[in-house]
Amino acid sequence: MSYEHILPKGCVRNLIIDGRIVPAISGRTFETRNPATGVLLAQVAEGDAQDIDLAVAAARRAFEGPWSRFTPFQRQECLLKLAQLVDEHFEEFSLLDTLDMGAPITFTRGRRQRAIGMLRFYAGLCTTTHGETLPNSLPGNVFSYTLKEPIGVVGAITPWNAPLTSTIWKIGPVLASGCTMVLKPAEDAPLTALRLGELVLEAGFPPGVVNVVPGFGATAGSALASHMGVDKIAFTGSDVTGRKIIEASKSNIKRLMLELGGKSPDVVFADANLDAAVAGAGMGVFGNSGQICSAGTRILVERPIYDDFVSRLSDFASKLRVGDGIDPQTQIGPVVSAKQLDRIAGYIAVGVEEGATAETGGARLESEGLRDGFFIRPTVLAGVRNDMRVAQEEIFGPVASVIAFDTMEEAATIANATPFGLGAGVWTQTISKAHIMAKAIRSGTVWVNCYGLLDPVIPFGGYKASGYGRESGLQHVEDYLQTKSVVIQNG
Repeated sequence: MSYEHILPKGCVRNLIIDGRIVPAISGRTFETRNPATGVLLAQVAEGDAQDIDLAVAAARRAFEGPWSRFTPFQRQECLLKLAQLVDEHFEEFSLLDTLDMGAPITFTRGRRQRAIGMLRFYAGLCTTTHGETLPNSLPGNVFSYTLKEPIGVVGAITPWNAPLTSTIWKIGPVLASGCTMVLKPAEDAPLTALRLGELVLEAGFPPGVVNVVPGFGATAGSALASHMGVDKIAFTGSDVTGRKIIEASKSNIKRLMLELGGKSPDVVFADANLDAAVAGAGMGVFGNSGQICSAGTRILVERPIYDDFVSRLSDFASKLRVGDGIDPQTQIGPVVSAKQLDRIAGYIAVGVEEGATAETGGARLESEGLRDGFFIRPTVLAGVRNDMRVAQEEIFGPVASVIAFDTMEEAATIANATPFGLGAGVWTQTISKAHIMAKAIRSGTVWVNCYGLLDPVIPFGGYKASGYGRESGLQHVEDYLQTKSVVIQNG
């Protein structure tokens, strides 16, 4: 499949600041390569603190200037236009996501409804979010009400594992609320965010409302997180980086939205539909090569069916087709980088050293056509205890750790025995078990007899070290607004 129409050879992708496409002040660029083939896709301008300063200044001017005069209806019109443009260019976005981070083209194409649906959902909230008239008990003729006002300039830092949808998850509520943004996409997959930034300009948003500054975390990301001109940081990524952002936010007591890591339990009871549970739990951890923050990487299986489940899951994993994501037959693409591949291989080795057994997978794939990319076969580790590192630390790869349990109480205890609390799954045909476990597990989302389903109206976020704040749902736009109380003495 040719892609030179969207990425001509030798192309350079520059920053978007104040409505203009500009090189980095330093003149530096960095490479972004296809993780399936190693082929150079583009040179990308490397933004740093100087570029962040310019972008924040542009965002502030837009916030206090032309964007502040847009009515809710006008903001809605622009968001709907952006949704239309993304829909028209969706095949291009699918290709960019597949080429830049490796996800199978069938996977990236399958996110069309989600991407467009989110933009339309946020467009709807432009005209329905409002303050309230408040009854009060003050003496005299006193009238009280609240106003909902945008926070200001938002700094957004996005991950590489779902470039289009994670970027829309940041841009959508910012634009709906009337805030402005400086976006720092992940250096491993920046191309989609830059293209989306171009369409934001085409959709009619004023210059400076959305600025896109690719670069590295230690420079551009750090400068954005600590910038005195930024009112809120919205970050998706690791808990390690999240803690650094919390420290950096102290500079001016920024508001934060942190969607961090996970080590999600997926609990399979003996009465589950095993065919559905094997496939659902399997893709809950292997999908997108395991590079999903809420992946169900700890599969807890009731002991009477443990051996059968492990056998079935191993067979399922071994039959998944691993290859270049551009091939429509591919089910599992490469991981994003050599660094990520080494990390995953290291964890598998640690798991075996600690007593787990690799029932399938466990090694890099270097056959013809795969040796230039970062491929690893989906791996099933059996005999895992919950105190092992592979059961406690986020691997971010296609590695399932299968843990046995005997009772529902033990399953809940194991499920909660982790620093994280982002997602969880329960597989059972007994409705009472489903409700009891959904309440007992401390995580932001619990899926029952399914895994990973998302919808714009359903809030998503974490407990514990998985962060705070919610993306999607009515609360998402509210989190970008401040409440002002007004009290008027009449007469």
